[in-house]
Amino acid sequence: MGFSFAETMAGTVEWDRDPGKQHPFSFEISVHADSTRDHMKTGVAEIRGVVHAPPIATSADAEGTITIRPLGQRIIRYELSFLGDDGKRYEVVGQKDIKYRRLLETWTTLPLEILDEEHRRVATCLTRFDLRRQGLSFLRSFRPA
Repeated sequence: MGFSFAETMAGTVEWDRDPGKQHPFSFEISVHADSTRDHMKTGVAEIRGVVHAPPIATSADAEGTITIRPLGQRIIRYELSFLGDDGKRYEVVGQKDIKYRRLLETWTTLPLEILDEEHRRVATCLTRFDLRRQGLSFLRSFRPA
């Protein structure tokens, strides 16, 4: 038996070609792991969702992986690829580094980078999970799969 859940992270994106100018950025994902046993070994689950990264992507389908290892490695790593409105492939990568003395902050804050097809950084993002607005819906989204 596996599991699934949904998550939304929102914040800002700053494109390297336009420093100092921030745009809204967000993604909504669904996480799915076929087997809890396999997930416990690797910590990796599949993700699918939508990335909003204007002006490159107004609403782009995305897919990738999430590595959930909060105890051993103390990380939650996101890797999502999407096709921008310009027809180019991009990847959003980042990770939450879990610190138990700052548990709430490190579980809800996710710094990210957007990479181009050549794996060069083209933007930085800072996102947060809004615990007050989305905490209950996040918990309700957990399902055995």
